[in-house]
Amino acid sequence: MADRRRSRTRPLGPKADIPAPFPHRQSAVGVSGILWVMNAGIATFILQSIALGTLFASADAQAVEPARMHVNGVDLSYVEQGGGAPVILLHGGMGDYSSWQPQLEPFTRRFRVITYSRRYSFPNDNPSVPRAYSPWTDVEDLAALIRRLRLHDVRLVGQSAGAFVALAFALKHPDAVHSLVLSEPPAHQLIRSTANGEAAYQDFMTTVMIPAANSFRQNDVQHAMKTFVNGMAATNRFDGLAPEARADAMRNARSIEALCLSADPFPVLSRVELGRLRIPTLVVTGENTIRIHKLVNGELARLLPNVKSVTIAGAGHGSPRENSSAFNEAALEFFRVDGIAN
Repeated sequence: MADRRRSRTRPLGPKADIPAPFPHRQSAVGVSGILWVMNAGIATFILQSIALGTLFASADAQAVEPARMHVNGVDLSYVEQGGGAPVILLHGGMGDYSSWQPQLEPFTRRFRVITYSRRYSFPNDNPSVPRAYSPWTDVEDLAALIRRLRLHDVRLVGQSAGAFVALAFALKHPDAVHSLVLSEPPAHQLIRSTANGEAAYQDFMTTVMIPAANSFRQNDVQHAMKTFVNGMAATNRFDGLAPEARADAMRNARSIEALCLSADPFPVLSRVELGRLRIPTLVVTGENTIRIHKLVNGELARLLPNVKSVTIAGAGHGSPRENSSAFNEAALEFFRVDGIAN
């Protein structure tokens, strides 16, 4: 993989200097996809209920008071810990900066870790314009955060919606990214032309996204969140939540509302550009996740030229919390091996 390396002597420049998608480099064939099956202990039902595949934050995850930065007309809350090469953690739709508590201690032993809340997530209080929102909005926010913190050669670790943001950012700014860990990004458009993919996409839209959006339009936020949570877990999980876990989900309802009411909730990513992305990438799949995420991850593993894959035992869509020990082991080993190779 040595031919993948490129000059990384400066962070992203001022906003006006951020280029359109960088020219893709030609290089030798990258690492082929392999499947790692993690045999770490299966997460308990309680942890799964808290996580719900969407990385709910726990109350004790807020010991560190987040700082705030103002970028692109909004406030972003973030926590920065550790030292060394930068790692940015990007949470899922119902998560926030504190969702990554199980990762902070092991990751900060080796890296400078930044975890932040995307613009509609707790504790941010930004004006919401749902139909104008797109995951590309979050990509621009991430670019602004990286510029403000003067980072370069970043490792991006994303879960669900955060994984999509990480992947889209890497496509647009490949010279700013060292490597990617992607836990089930909702790049749903990729599977619509594949066998069984369109049926899985339509099922997800008609049973989860459209009903949740209708409930949000009727200002029935709790029913909208119940629909979304149950759809992501493929079970009636919401009613069984402990009061604290339900509160954690509801405090990030604005993020899900923005997604459900967006005119472009799952943007199209170019298959050609994905096929040219030389950045080392780990694609993470929960053993018990719903079908659409397995199909998307399978397609990413097929398209990306420098990819490894790992299945997290006993986990659903929220493997960073549902089986954090296995997730952490996989991600840190991936970073270790990539560091040796490059």
